[in-house]
This record gives sequence, structure tokens and C-alpha cells, in this order.
Amino acid sequence: MEKTVVELFAGVGGFRVGLNEVTLDEHGVTHEKDNFRFVWANQWEPSTKTQHAFECYKKRFNENSVSNEDIAKVDKKSIPDHSLLVGGFPCQDYSVARSLSKEQGIQGKKGVLWWQINDILKEKRPPFVLLENVDRLIKSPSTQRGRDFGIMLRCFDDLGYAVEWRIINAAEYGHAQRRRRIYVFAYHMSTKYYDRMSKVNPEAIFQESGMFAKSFPISNTQLNISKIDISNGQYKDLVEVSNQFKFAFENSGFMVNGFISTTTTNPVEIKSRTLGEIIESNKVNSAYYIDKSLEKFEYLKDSKRIPREKNGVKYTYSEGKMTFPEDLNLPGRTMLTSEGTVNRSTHVIRDITGKLRILTPIETERLNDFPDNWTDTGMPEKRRYFMMGNALVTGLVRTLGEQINSIISHE
Repeated sequence: MEKTVVELFAGVGGFRVGLNEVTLDEHGVTHEKDNFRFVWANQWEPSTKTQHAFECYKKRFNENSVSNEDIAKVDKKSIPDHSLLVGGFPCQDYSVARSLSKEQGIQGKKGVLWWQINDILKEKRPPFVLLENVDRLIKSPSTQRGRDFGIMLRCFDDLGYAVEWRIINAAEYGHAQRRRRIYVFAYHMSTKYYDRMSKVNPEAIFQESGMFAKSFPISNTQLNISKIDISNGQYKDLVEVSNQFKFAFENSGFMVNGFISTTTTNPVEIKSRTLGEIIESNKVNSAYYIDKSLEKFEYLKDSKRIPREKNGVKYTYSEGKMTFPEDLNLPGRTMLTSEGTVNRSTHVIRDITGKLRILTPIETERLNDFPDNWTDTGMPEKRRYFMMGNALVTGLVRTLGEQINSIISHE
């Protein structure tokens, strides 16, 4: 089986950087291994006149097969066949309802990107799928914990896929950012891998045999596994799942034939890189120092208890004290899209000059294991920070890619 990839919601190419171990030389030329052949990608930012992420992707990969069209308007039949579908997509409200015609048609909420992935799965049936999302996906919505992830899993089951997932903190496996994300790996029943793995018990999947166990080993010798059936034997269709399903998913899980097993796993930790290791070793531009905004940062990072009132109800809004400046002996906190602004979540460090400053764009790229200056493609600096706040840790994808490469090779 050829190792071909379609990348959805591609951003600045994080999945591709990781899977193909991409580097950037001193002349800004991209060097890419041929682990996987990317046949199509889509990146479109709604309500944005200049498509900075798309332009970055196109420039870095010298790529004409990247689409800059709303994925909802793309004819799914026109997407090239592929063996691996990858993408990081928003955690939204995945609920479904009967169609307005009162027939048995089912419709999801307009604009929810999961349904675009589902439509591609229906049309193209890629043998393998790797997705990334925020870790709160398994607990949303707050009024019906686990429903949204349950809807995803039922969609996969209806289309003949088995699914494995793991919430991974990148810092626990050697990386420089404490970024927790869920990774979802699915494989179709037509594959040899499915035939093999569907016969393995969940305990072995979690501890040794599964794709995540091989990529990111766990330390658990015993597991407390919870199980639930989400198949059509238990729930007639997606509408019943949407209306009734509720479940406490844990950080690791496996589903085959609609039967879900989930448990809490603990990592075999690898010493993380630290902020001190990734910051630039030379004095940086004076614009990054926070002399004028120091007082504001001190207030934002400090603890506070603020009386407030909403709808006539009085309450106290509170925040805990944050380390200020950042401890350079620890990995960085999770970056947000507001990184680089005068904001509570922005990293502030004391560098070699002894002065306080925010991270540079290069340093934010290093927190996600991107090559230095990857986003230096003409976009405004504010957008460079935004891109890294939205990106994934490409080093994790690189590790996962090694296992996926081997899995596809054995097809």
C-alpha cells in the first residue's frame, strides 16, 4: 500500500512537518523526507481576507495541491484517494437531529467541521486516520459529559473503523511544552491491521500492542478498564447517541465493533526539554522586552479576587498566582493564540541580559518542534504567534508517524 496522505485544516503544515521530519536550511529551503507522499491538503481560514497559513504552507512546500477553499464547499469525490487522513480540528458542538422533513435523515449542526471529516470518510474510506484535538473533547459538553466524543466514535463505527485514542502531554515524552492534546487513530475493517488488532484484548492494546503503547509507553502494570457499548445494538442511530449517550471517558481508549474500553494510563516519562534550552542564546530585538508593560504583566500574573455581578447575582472571580517570570528549568506552559500579547497566558522570561521579555516567534516555533523561522513567510508577527498557538507539537506526530509508517508497510 502506498503511503499517501491528505491533510485537513492544515494550518502551517504541522502534520506534514512531523510525519516527513521536515527541516529548513539557512537559505530558507525546505528539506522533506519521503516517509509519506502528501497528495492533497486543505487550509481555509473563515472571515480572513489574507490567508496567511495557506500562504505559509504553499511556500514552504512549494505546493500547488493545497486547497484554499471552504472544506464544506469542496466536492468530496474530487479529493484524491489516500491511505492516511490527518487533521487537527476544533472541539465544537457535534449534536445531531432528525432532518426537518421528519424523515429518517440525520443532520449535524452547520459549520461543525467534524461532519466534513465524516463526509470524507464516507466518500473515500481511507484505511487509516490520525486526528488531533483539545483534551476537553472527551468531556464535552458539560451538560452531557462524553456525548460529543461518543458521536465521533459512533460515526467511525458506522463506517467500519476501529479507534484508539490517547491524551498526551508532550512534556511527559521529552518535549519542551506542557501541551495536552488528544490523538485519535482509526483503521478500517478492510485492513490487515484491523484483522490483527480486533483479536487483541484491550489490556494488551493499552500496555504493549496498540499504536500508542508502542509510540508512547505507559508505566501501568494493572489497569482499571471501564466498558460501554455504543453500537447500533445499544443505540439505534446517531440521534439516539446525541440525545442519550453519556460516559466518563478516560485518557486512553479503544473501540472495536462499537464496544468501547477506556482507562487511565500513566506515561513512562522522558526528561523534557526546558524553556532554558529552547530560548535564543543571543540578545534579541528590543521590541520583545516588556519595560513599558511590566506593571500590567505583574498584575495579570498575580492572584486576584474580584467581586462581580451577573443577572443580579453577586460572586467573586478568582485567579491563582502564576510563576513570574517563567521558570527556565521547566518546559513551557501550553501556548495559546494570544501568545505574544500583553496577556496572562503569555510567557515572560528573564534572558541572558537579565531583563524580562516575551518569547520571540522563533522560540514559539521551537516549543512546537517546528524549524526556526518556519512562519517567517511575510505574515505579520502577531499572526506568527497565532499560528503557533494553534499548532501541534510536531515531534509527537513524528513519533506516531514511525509506527504508522510501519503499519502501512505491512499492508
